[in-house]
Amino acid sequence: MTGTSEDRLPYAVDCTAEADGTIRFAVEAAGPTGLVLKRRKSGDRVRLALTEAPDGRPSAVLEAATELAEGRWDVFTEGGPAGEQRVEPGLRDLRKLIDRTPPPTATTVVARVPYRTADGTLAIRSWSRSPHAEAGELTGRAGALTVRAQLYGAALGADAMVEARLRGAPGQVHREPARTGADGAFSCTLRYGPLAAGDGEGARLWDLWLLPEGVEGGVPGVRISRILDDIADRKSVFVYPGSPCGDGAVRAATATPYYTVDNDLSVRIDAPKS
Repeated sequence: MTGTSEDRLPYAVDCTAEADGTIRFAVEAAGPTGLVLKRRKSGDRVRLALTEAPDGRPSAVLEAATELAEGRWDVFTEGGPAGEQRVEPGLRDLRKLIDRTPPPTATTVVARVPYRTADGTLAIRSWSRSPHAEAGELTGRAGALTVRAQLYGAALGADAMVEARLRGAPGQVHREPARTGADGAFSCTLRYGPLAAGDGEGARLWDLWLLPEGVEGGVPGVRISRILDDIADRKSVFVYPGSPCGDGAVRAATATPYYTVDNDLSVRIDAPKS
């Protein structure tokens, strides 16, 4: 989308996001009677009626209590001359999403971030996770990565650990003990060496999970992610440097932490360059 008058969609929609998951919409022109949110790769739809706000603009509210399954939801107008149409993002006020911190007692973490898609239209990235492990500071050092995070919706046991799972190879895992703190806080230092061990060409992708009660505990693994801010797609925004997996004495593989397209935390291992 170039932004010329010929390319522009007929409606632009402003968004104001609240910390509790509420999103307020305002359409910049009259005509539509409602907004429709459609979840990609599914038939899920949520309709929001438009009413006139005090400033005269057609407005709608996505309430925090309205169920919005995890995924990407495209925004359409309905009731205008051409029926359902995609919309352009107008002003997006996301200030209340920045570094928000739910209470430690929260059982479910909900995050909704309005964003501009690659083709210039408005969409909402939605997460709903229970339990949830929110990644915080990542610290890289020679041969290891230290992750600090916060667990919601479950208790941390004495045997809590972080498990790296090799993508595409069920059952191939590496575990490190988690250091637990107050109110669900934990940290872990993940050694890169075991992730790089073994033969094989190409990249290895390891997804990071928390086992709140250890291997024998009753709580399933919890994916470690970063969703409690205003960034819908972290992968291209937060780019971390790679580091050697070994001690420098021999040619070593390179380890690079990264966030996936779903804002989940993973580590990429690249074989040594010849």
